[in-house]
Amino acid sequence: MAVIPVDIAGRPYEVRVGAGLLAELVPQCRGRLRKRGVPIITDANVHAAWGDMVETSLRDNGHEPHWRILPPGEQSKSWEELAATVNWLLALEVERGDHVIALGGGVIGDLTGFCAAVLKRGCKFIQVPTSLLAQVDSSVGGKTAINTPAGKNLVGAFHQPSLVLADLSVLETLPERELLAGYAEVVKYGLIDDADFFAWCDGNAARMLAGDSTLREYAVAHSVTMKARIVAEDEFETTGRRALLNLGHTFGHALEAETGFSARLLHGEAVALGMVLAARYSAHRGLMPRASAEHVAQHIGEVGLPANLAGLGLDCDGAGLVRHMLHDKKMDAGTLPFLLMKGIGHTYLAKDVSLEDVAAFLDEELARVAA
Repeated sequence: MAVIPVDIAGRPYEVRVGAGLLAELVPQCRGRLRKRGVPIITDANVHAAWGDMVETSLRDNGHEPHWRILPPGEQSKSWEELAATVNWLLALEVERGDHVIALGGGVIGDLTGFCAAVLKRGCKFIQVPTSLLAQVDSSVGGKTAINTPAGKNLVGAFHQPSLVLADLSVLETLPERELLAGYAEVVKYGLIDDADFFAWCDGNAARMLAGDSTLREYAVAHSVTMKARIVAEDEFETTGRRALLNLGHTFGHALEAETGFSARLLHGEAVALGMVLAARYSAHRGLMPRASAEHVAQHIGEVGLPANLAGLGLDCDGAGLVRHMLHDKKMDAGTLPFLLMKGIGHTYLAKDVSLEDVAAFLDEELARVAA
């Protein structure tokens, strides 16, 4: 098992990465489950796959699980589910010192974390991520949120978990599409500031995705280590360092909004395509060689993720996608900073981007599809 510390000032915690952690849930959470009753928030798919194991672990150790089982998908990150889940926790008489368990992917982690952030001005929670995307990204760092009609993750709070348990065993039952969506957040770390890790991904992604346990543990542990370092340097995204983790997200969130935050385009798929567009736009501006941008697109495409706008069935032009970007959380005084690349492993925050130019570039990309 790999143990990665997240050194947040005053609130440090560990991310534990290894196989079999769900079966050892109570021993792993020792000292944190202080009452017999343990509230667990999950979705129907995760509960069907792993609910019995979690239930057994808790009951065998003298605890009684209280389940809240939500529909799977982004639709559960809503005002309605936030209110209903907070009311459920209040009915269970959860106190500020209690721990709520988030058992699921990024949607469950985001919603549960936000509920914990606002319940009685902040109670504690434990992340037990069951998707590759959640294990390498959303479960670490304390970003919690829900979606609104205006856009993704626009209402939320920074609220760090007390512990993250990333059980690699759950990846064995993860649908291939979900596994690939999570891989987008793995390769992202190589594109941000680690060209050597991108090269590792180039050489090992296929075997890792096919199930090599050693490669999976390395990919998850290395990704978490990189994110933990960045989060410790810039917890609240005030210096710009943490903003690098949003590579591909500005384009990606616009695509998610255009497709209705639906199963048409999973978050990780949107990020993958968003990183391709960020690389191509960087080449369009002369910041990185076109060959490097196409290397990014080729890698993304070869693993099975979307590498161009084909197949999305978009009924809009570049300006339509840019309109979604106007709700981006990074918008500052009417200007939207973009994560661009000077090369593979050299991402930076650009504050001189014209949205009109972005719209024209996206029109070219849409034309590339039609050609």
